[in-house]
Amino acid sequence: MSALTPCRRERAVPAPEIARTPPAAPKVWMVAGAFAAVYVIWGSTYLGIRLAIETIPPFLMAGARFIVAGGVLYAIMRRRGAPRPQAIHWRDAFILGALLLLVGNGGVSWAEKRVPTNITALTVAGTPLWMLVLDWLRPGGRRPHGLVFAGLGLGFVGVVLIVASRDAQGHGVMDPAGAVMLLSASVCWAGGSIFSRHARQPTSALQAISMQMLAGGVLMLLASLLLGETRNWSLHDVSAQSAEAFVYLTVFGSLVGFTCYVWLLRVSTPARVSTYAYVNPLIAVVVGWIVLKEPLPAGALLAGAFILVAVILITVKGRAR
Repeated sequence: MSALTPCRRERAVPAPEIARTPPAAPKVWMVAGAFAAVYVIWGSTYLGIRLAIETIPPFLMAGARFIVAGGVLYAIMRRRGAPRPQAIHWRDAFILGALLLLVGNGGVSWAEKRVPTNITALTVAGTPLWMLVLDWLRPGGRRPHGLVFAGLGLGFVGVVLIVASRDAQGHGVMDPAGAVMLLSASVCWAGGSIFSRHARQPTSALQAISMQMLAGGVLMLLASLLLGETRNWSLHDVSAQSAEAFVYLTVFGSLVGFTCYVWLLRVSTPARVSTYAYVNPLIAVVVGWIVLKEPLPAGALLAGAFILVAVILITVKGRAR
């Protein structure tokens, strides 16, 4: 990212392009492995979150896992000779930590107390729709056209349908507060993903990732304290199942999955990276059905299909353009 400063003097080369272009093209197997990790691991984290928050408060659990993962990664990078980050790097790390982790990940963890994992995953699948809208509304953004615009409309119909879906007894499948939180999490995750391509970050991608995890973890622990999550809670309340889920989320969901995601944002395009959003829900629905025996109402299934078709449409057609 050190090329950002010269770019401000050479107007012929826009800074965002330098920010997202790596010094050397990554190996194909590395990119494929990172995509596989984001697809499969993040698809299973919805179940992991549900099991972890059974006996650990949501924001406390999410904050602790990212502080542990970020601390380990940051220590490794400093030991390997990564330079001390500048103040502006920490500033943008906290912005990204707030968008991607505090609201994006912490919001999903909080919502899963109120919304089934399969419904949560299908709602979050609409994140690429918000990416497209935010990228369109930003200064210099591109307006979607043709099938991409049609996909955007179809996707938002799906989001409305899934929020309004009811089960066989006529009850809403989404708690209103959970629905608001999931939509907020999706918008903030989309905004953070776009901002990450223009943020001032260290030249080391792994160091930047560790800083984002530390910043987001600190913000989530502060949110946990403000919400009073620890008021009547102690470590003795944690079950073995929740502890195992926490370890899985920390090692695989945070260290492996989040690292791969942010790295892919640097070496690939937003359209390609956002394809995780229509693979994760399928894995989450299957895992939730097998392990938790979660039913999937027909209305929610139809809405989910709308969202997934829309996401596929806008990512494929958007990449073609």
